[in-house]
Amino acid sequence: MERNTFSTADYVVFGLTLSVSAAIGLYYACTGGKQKTTSEFLMADRNMSWIPVTMSLLASFMSAITLLGTPAEIYVYGTHYWMIVVSYFFVIPISAHCFMPIFHKLQATSVYEYIEVRFDSKVARVLGSATFIVQMTLYMAIVLYAPALALNAVTGLKVWFSVLSIGLVCTFYTTIGGMKAVMWTDTFQILMMFAGMVAVVIKGSIVVGGLGKAWEIANDHERIEFFDFSPDPLQRHTFWSLAIGGTFTWTAIYGVNQAQVQRALTIPRLRDAQKAMWVNLPGLIALATICSLAGLVIFAVYVDCDPLTLKNIQAKDQILPYFVMDHLSFPPGLPGLFVACIFSGALSTISSGLNSLAAVTLEDIVKLYVLKNLSDEQYTWISKLLAVCYGLASIGLTVVAAQLGGVLQAALSIFGMIGGPLLGLFSLAIFFPWANKWGAIVGHLSGLAFSFWIGLGAYINKPYTWHPPLTVDSCSEDVLAYANLTLPYTPAPPPSAYVFPLYRLSYMWYSAVGALVVVIVGLVVSFMTGYTRPSSLDPNLICPWYDYTFCCLPKKIRRFLWCGVRHDEVEEVIKHDDKNGSVVNPAFTYNMSSVNSDATERMRSKEAEAQKNNENHVEYATAL
Repeated sequence: MERNTFSTADYVVFGLTLSVSAAIGLYYACTGGKQKTTSEFLMADRNMSWIPVTMSLLASFMSAITLLGTPAEIYVYGTHYWMIVVSYFFVIPISAHCFMPIFHKLQATSVYEYIEVRFDSKVARVLGSATFIVQMTLYMAIVLYAPALALNAVTGLKVWFSVLSIGLVCTFYTTIGGMKAVMWTDTFQILMMFAGMVAVVIKGSIVVGGLGKAWEIANDHERIEFFDFSPDPLQRHTFWSLAIGGTFTWTAIYGVNQAQVQRALTIPRLRDAQKAMWVNLPGLIALATICSLAGLVIFAVYVDCDPLTLKNIQAKDQILPYFVMDHLSFPPGLPGLFVACIFSGALSTISSGLNSLAAVTLEDIVKLYVLKNLSDEQYTWISKLLAVCYGLASIGLTVVAAQLGGVLQAALSIFGMIGGPLLGLFSLAIFFPWANKWGAIVGHLSGLAFSFWIGLGAYINKPYTWHPPLTVDSCSEDVLAYANLTLPYTPAPPPSAYVFPLYRLSYMWYSAVGALVVVIVGLVVSFMTGYTRPSSLDPNLICPWYDYTFCCLPKKIRRFLWCGVRHDEVEEVIKHDDKNGSVVNPAFTYNMSSVNSDATERMRSKEAEAQKNNENHVEYATAL
């Protein structure tokens, strides 16, 4: 059967839409400081307003993966995944009020600088940085592959030709625009993504006779189920795996991921950075809801003539672009606009990933071990070269992404297997004052080993996952003949091979398991090797979460929960500075006995840069 392809109008709209993003990048490459300093290129001079940062935070990890993966997930498995929105209500307050104040006070470019300061260990810092580099490089390969898959479905372009084109364009765009261009293009692109998905929902509703009818059809075919309270962790999606497991997965993104934290740190005021995160909450819920509704209406359209069974598409993640070409091909240009949304979202995600990878590599490896005494202009050129190298690496690793299955599960699995141990490392440092460097190192390695054991075991054995049936009962005889199918069609029976139970663990639990292993092993090793005395730590390094979680408790009880950390000294400094009306540098006043001299010297060197973004300590206290 002949499929619809791009028309000339589609290519024109597609090109014009992408030109807007390119123009924004070129604008910031040719104006202002022209990306000649690391502060401007990596941190946007730390003077961004909260509005573009809000949009950028939303676009970064909710782009092509969400647009393609969520409708496909709902189409095949039903509405279980929709309950991921419950986790967002925990992710945002934890990220904004437990992690962000610590990083914002530090005013560092790399979040892993905190790990060195907290544990007095370069090894722990570099280990965390290396883990992040692997995580983001693999994730960018998946993001790069997703729009190429969409383009292949609607235009017939070879997937690998699209991958090469997208990757090279994105790498070029990142090296010239810097962080300011990335965030302002994200603002434009997230609006496009919402517009594209709303158009899909509206058109699909019209085709099936309304959203109510689509819901009824989905319910009749076992696609509507939200509150599955099964405690079985081996079940792919339950309320608990999505609400609790999703909290760990997305906190690893919003709370400690370099790409997200780096964006938030471009805002000079902590309160505005927290505001940017809170405004993400309705944005996350809205985008997840629209994408889920898109999956429902697409299922209703193809309810008894499934294009996946007919082999009209090769992967479930192509169902959305297939629907666009099948039902949104008129007026001409609309498919081009829609695919541009996916393409632009991927560009935004990859460019921010490249920027964050360049920042981490420069700060945690190049400056520490390779080239220690260069000028800032030279470091800026090195960071741009690093962005190019990571862009090329992402293109190469797309071969791996093509083998990982559905893009949504693949992306969340990567963040679970690698992001979970990273979340555990930062949680060990921020919430457990007894942890020492040996606990951090051994715990982190243990979490990674355990997570990869489960994840790779699941990938190799590929446990069977049941889903409600997809049928072709209403397809015409011509369609069935073309697909070489006859009625009644009976799908192949599920495989019956035994799979080790741990390999059948839901991918939504990967992050939680990885984080908990790091914390448990880290604490055990810390106490075995001589735990850190809480009273010896700079209180700015530890989050007093119990003060605002249990704020109604008497102060004596809350003081007991400090576990010996001298949080009262921070309060005294705040009161003193408020009384004198002085402005306090947000960089930490480090306990010199607990921080090595190299780290201390680097922190002191940042004070001049941090001075222009000063914020009163009173604001930090009230923001907490």
